[in-house]
This record gives sequence, structure tokens and C-alpha cells, in this order.
Amino acid sequence: MNLSSAGAIANQSLGAVSNQISVVSRNISGVNTPGYSAKTALLSTSMDGGSEIEGIRRSTNAALLRNSFQASAAQSGSSAISDGLNLIDEFLTLSSGSASDLSNSRSPAAAISGLASALQQYSAAPANASAAQTALARAKDLASSLRDATDVTQQVRSNSDSTIATSVDDINRMLVEFEKVNNDIVAGTQIGADITDSLDQRDVLLSKLSKEIGISTVVRSNNDMVVYADGGATLFETTPRSVTFKPTGAFSAVTTGNAVYIDGVQVTGTSSSSLGIHTGRLAGLAHLRDVIAPNFQRQLDETARAIISAFAETDQSNSSRPPLPGLFTYPGATALPGSSLVPGLAGEIMVNPNADPTQGGDINRLRDGGVSRPGDPAYVYNATGAAGYSARILQLVDSLSSQRAFDAAAGLGAAASVASYATASIGWIEAQRQQAIKTTNYQDARLSQTQQALSNATGVNLDDQMSRMLTLEHSYQASAKLLATVNEMYLTLFDAIRI
Repeated sequence: MNLSSAGAIANQSLGAVSNQISVVSRNISGVNTPGYSAKTALLSTSMDGGSEIEGIRRSTNAALLRNSFQASAAQSGSSAISDGLNLIDEFLTLSSGSASDLSNSRSPAAAISGLASALQQYSAAPANASAAQTALARAKDLASSLRDATDVTQQVRSNSDSTIATSVDDINRMLVEFEKVNNDIVAGTQIGADITDSLDQRDVLLSKLSKEIGISTVVRSNNDMVVYADGGATLFETTPRSVTFKPTGAFSAVTTGNAVYIDGVQVTGTSSSSLGIHTGRLAGLAHLRDVIAPNFQRQLDETARAIISAFAETDQSNSSRPPLPGLFTYPGATALPGSSLVPGLAGEIMVNPNADPTQGGDINRLRDGGVSRPGDPAYVYNATGAAGYSARILQLVDSLSSQRAFDAAAGLGAAASVASYATASIGWIEAQRQQAIKTTNYQDARLSQTQQALSNATGVNLDDQMSRMLTLEHSYQASAKLLATVNEMYLTLFDAIRI
């Protein structure tokens, strides 16, 4: 090897080591940057024996990255459901007791228990005005509990609807950002530029997107990427697909929320296509709004229907008159609500004004009958007006524990007592909440482990980078010393020639 070759090799080495140091410095500065992956300078040997940088390699693990997207989507979906159900739980104070201990609960089941107890005490002293007032107050509590439960259930649906709108806006915004980054990657790949930071940025966007909607990806030539929703609908292919949704706003028991569409294809709702989404915040919110909350509302409505029927007054004159709403009724009622589900009934149930002194009624009608049609003796049970009459009160107590028919569409079977049905309803919504919490906790752990594994595989290890920096500094010093030695040899040679 001559001095010229040695000098050229030393000079190339200095350049290569300098570039490697630059990459290591870049890694160290990116250690706390979310989504940053470790970079490595790719070295090759030149024709004259020197070294040169061919490019920058980015640490990646496609399997772990895909798992992190799936875990993120599953966690966000279950979290959205548990958050909504927690609102119902907190409002009704369900978790303060078990299904058999509802003493601290504001639920309809607790109110039914309170009414049954008050009626039992009233039956022991039917002439006691205080006992009558207590029974009436517990009846008002029950009606209020059903109305309040309806309000909070529909509020959860409304909250979900508005959050769906926010999620859709976020998805569309991220897809626009994704298009720019993806175009930069494709263009950079075509000219051989360093695109590693852009690839990091694209993965960060995908991670954020996966929180809103489950995704899968396919990488094509020039690192071009296609993104699909987990149901199969295309979210991005060269350009973003439009994700659309029209918020509903106010909700009632008869309101059906609007669906989300991707490129015109329905992806949420019970009538969604085979491309319907399964995970992500969007899917969780839609399931809460369209499935869980409406089913709980149906159970509340069935509870209200059963209560009105249980307290109905029947014809005592044997003249075949129809049964009428008694202590419990609803606006405009002229008959019992029927034998099947009446949507929204729980939000309208009320104590009959005819038995409420504060509304001009007579509280003794609770004991004697005649609540349904004052002045009509056909619906009066205590025909003599005896102050010690308790048969009607005991009949009302029994009605709460007697078997009656329920609409199976509410998901709790077709036969039960009013009390047991209301308790089963609370058990059902609590089971849904506990399952959502359990799933969220599992997905939290899964996501944490997956992200840690991904970080270990692709992230920056500061100790390794500092060690590599020290090694490169030594290499730089060695190359510099070699170059200095070659320079001294040239000087010695030139001095010899001058002599």
C-alpha cells in the first residue's frame, strides 16, 4: 500500500466515522421522542479498501408493531364502554352494594324494595296517616328512579354520539396528515433519500389512528402504504377515504343514532355491512350507544310497564270493565300499557295525582282503591270506607313478588316478579360494566407489554448508544492518527527530496 492509498483510506474512515457519530448523536437526542426508532449507519468497503456510508437503517419489528396497533384498538374500545357504564353506575350508586344489598342504591330495584317495605308497614296500620305518607313517598321515589335511570341512560347515549363525532373528525384529520407523510416516504424512496424519520412519523400516526379505529396495513412498492379498517373497509390508498357521520344530539328511548360510513359504506350499527368495524374507540362508542344502553333502557321500560300493571285497579263490580292504571300511571293514560314493550315508558311513569294530596288527590285511595277513576265505585276496594281495611294494601305488596309476563326482547326472560326483574336488570348492567372493566384491564396490560417489547426491539438503548459513541471516538482518533502519520511521512519524504 502506498502513501496515497493509505491517506485516502484514512480520509474515508474519518468521513465514515463522522457520519456514524452523527447517527449515534441523532439516536441519543431521540431517546425521549415518542415513536423514535434506533438508526444504524450502513457501512460498506470501497474498491480501494476504505469504508463508506451506504445509507441509514431503521430498527423495526413488523409483528410487534402490528400487535401494538391491535392492542391499542382493543383497549380504546373496551375503555369507551366501561367509561360510559361507569356513569350509569355512579349515578345509580350500584357498586356500593351487591345485587342482594341495594340499601345505598338509587336504582329502581332499591326503590321497589323500599316501596314494598313501606307498604308492608302501612298494611299493619292502615289508619296511620304517617304510614300512608311514607308509602306514597316511596312510590314517588320509584317513579323518579325510573325516570332518572332513563335520563342517565340516554345521556350516556348522547355523550357517546358526540364523542363519535369527535373521533370521526380526528380520523379524517389523521388521514390527511398520513397522506403527506406517505407521499414524502414514497418520493424519498424513489430518489434514495433518508426516509427513516418519516417512517417513524408514519408509525406514530398509525398508532394514534389505531386508538380510534382498528386498522391493518399493507406496504407496496416504494414503501407506499395502504390502510384498512379492521372490518376491511379502505381508509387510505394513495388518498384518504372520507369517514362521515351525522351527530344526532338529543336522545330518547325511541331515538336511533346515525351510523358511521367509510367511503359511503356503513361500518357501525346493527345493520352495518360485512365491513363493519370491530375495535377502537369508535366501535366501542357505537356498541355502547346502539346495543348496551338501549337494551338497559328496554329493561327499564319493561320494569315500568310491570309496575303500572302490578298496581292496576280492576273492576270490583263484576261488570267486566277493563283494568286501569292505579297508583302508577303515565301521561294521557286511558288503559294499561299492554302486554309488550313500550319504548320510553320508564321516562314517563309517575304517581297518579288522584292519590297525591299535593296535587289535589286523596291519599286514602292508596288504601281503599278508586285511584284510577275517582267517583266510580266499580274501582273501589274498600266499599265501606273502614279505616282498618288492609286487604288492598296487602294485595299491592303481593303484586311486587308475583310472577308476571315480560317482553323477552329486553333480554331478561319472559317471566319474573317485578322485584326480581328489576334486580336482574341491575345485575345485567353491572355484569356488562364489570366485563368491560375486566377487558380494559387485560388490554391495558397487553398494550403495555406490547409497547415495551416494541421499545426494546426498536427503541434507543442509551447505554448501548453511549458505548457505541465511545468506540466511534476511538476509531476517529485512530483514523486521525493514521492520517497524521501519513502526513509526517510525506513531510519526511519531501525533506529528503529537497536535500
